[in-house]
Amino acid sequence: MSKNIEIADIFDSIADALEFKSENVFKIAAYRRAARVLREYHGDIDKARERGTISNMEGIGKGMAEKIEEYLLTGKIKKYSEVISDIPEGLLELLNIPNLGPKTLYLIYKELGVKNLEELERAAKGEGIAGLDGMGSKKAANIRKGISLYKLGKSRTPLGIVLAAAEELAAPLKKTAQKVSAAGSLRRMKETVGDIDILASGADGEKIIEAFISHPSVKDVTARGETKVAVILETRNMQADLRVVEKNSYGSALVYFTGSKAHNVKIRGLAKDKGLKVNEYGVFRGGNKIAGKTEEEVYKALGMKWIPPELREDRGEIEASLRGKLPHIIEGTDIKGDFHVHSNYSDGTEDIKTLALAAKKMGYAYIGICDHSKTSRIAGGLDEETLKKRNAEIDEVQKQVNGIKILKGMEVDILSDGRLDYPDIVLEKLDFVIAAVHQGFAKNVTHRMKTAMENPFVDIIAHPTGRLLSGREGYTIELESVMEHAAKKRVALEINASADRMDLNDINIMKGQDFGAGFAIGTDAHNTEMLEQMKLGIGMARRGWLERKDVLNTFAWKDVPLRRYGKIK
Repeated sequence: MSKNIEIADIFDSIADALEFKSENVFKIAAYRRAARVLREYHGDIDKARERGTISNMEGIGKGMAEKIEEYLLTGKIKKYSEVISDIPEGLLELLNIPNLGPKTLYLIYKELGVKNLEELERAAKGEGIAGLDGMGSKKAANIRKGISLYKLGKSRTPLGIVLAAAEELAAPLKKTAQKVSAAGSLRRMKETVGDIDILASGADGEKIIEAFISHPSVKDVTARGETKVAVILETRNMQADLRVVEKNSYGSALVYFTGSKAHNVKIRGLAKDKGLKVNEYGVFRGGNKIAGKTEEEVYKALGMKWIPPELREDRGEIEASLRGKLPHIIEGTDIKGDFHVHSNYSDGTEDIKTLALAAKKMGYAYIGICDHSKTSRIAGGLDEETLKKRNAEIDEVQKQVNGIKILKGMEVDILSDGRLDYPDIVLEKLDFVIAAVHQGFAKNVTHRMKTAMENPFVDIIAHPTGRLLSGREGYTIELESVMEHAAKKRVALEINASADRMDLNDINIMKGQDFGAGFAIGTDAHNTEMLEQMKLGIGMARRGWLERKDVLNTFAWKDVPLRRYGKIK
């Protein structure tokens, strides 16, 4: 683990402790922001200390810089020891449980003496939590549900983390293997992944295995054979398996180990009906192997077109392939821009010009600078005067940067009554508006979202369920009602590609599509590195069977179908 991550973990723990104690919200936000900056910083923090440039990092003030230097010199941060000194060990970990906020946890700890997960489960199942003032049986049931989600999350890892680890692990294999591919739920781009499966083929299987187990991220080798090896990685103690297969069976092995289980069961049944047998070694008619070298020939032998991995969930993809009716699902090359990018005017860490140049380098035609509105004070929300200043800077940067359109957008809070955080006279001067719920997750969210969509300047609804993969279930919302209203009002639903959100997910995308809703993929990027998370959103869109026409940011910027005037001008 890098020192950047070590310090970020400590800062997050300090923020957890301060939140538990109901300390100043701005102090908590400062630690959270510093932790995020460190996680996203890819330089050598020790060298930054030697250069004296830590305090120059956006989001790192003088106090935070001093704490970083303290850790680099001593291996400790005194503030951390201070804030956790009177909190039982392991108690703060419970804050990762959905539906369990710091105030609730403090009450449970103070009144019931709960200090760990086991004690919390007992209290939630019995009369303990339900009997506390302001709690009741419904709150206890929500906490029990949160515990179940927490346990499930501990056994699976968000796609964004796994994808980066797998790409790093597979890279050196390509020097010795002829073919290398991810398999399993990772290749199908599921939002969370249990472990990493990698398939390889090459002349020297032993050399491929040696390259795999010699990778710096490998913590331990748990099993090793002639064609298969299993290891534990430093990253979250994830398991990774490598299988080395014969080149003439690579396609059939890739189909088999990509799954899903339901998809493979359906394929085997189809093969049986045709008098064939299909397994990881190939497709057979009697004793004769008739296919297996590539995935395409495996599917062709069964009378089908090749099916993209993201669709292989037995949701009708096999039947569609047999009829020649598979959708032409969205590709990465279809994306023309990113609507949801935060600059350092709110809680982003980089300036507008830096973001625009990075987006241009990615081949985008436009980038939407989309900062927070004034009610999101912790996220550095912009008041009207600051918004004017930011828009003027966008105009100035646009004169300096050719070949990409810099759009004036905002992520505008939906208030408690459904009104927006700015008056229409402000909204109409923006190129587009993303409306978002950031407070009151259990308070009339359905009505607020639908009311916000009545505003003619709202183009997109941000992260429609509000969930976080790291441990937040999301809004109390009638999502299908929101989707139906969005389709009626021609407001797009966001597929938020942030690694911790992946919101909407594939199931909800398919529901939205049934209602006729449109979509927009946004990274919610807070720096240039996060722009790369677009691939996570594309993965969700592909799993949701979306085609290019279904997604706003596949259009050239002048043709994006925003409802207020049909296209961006």
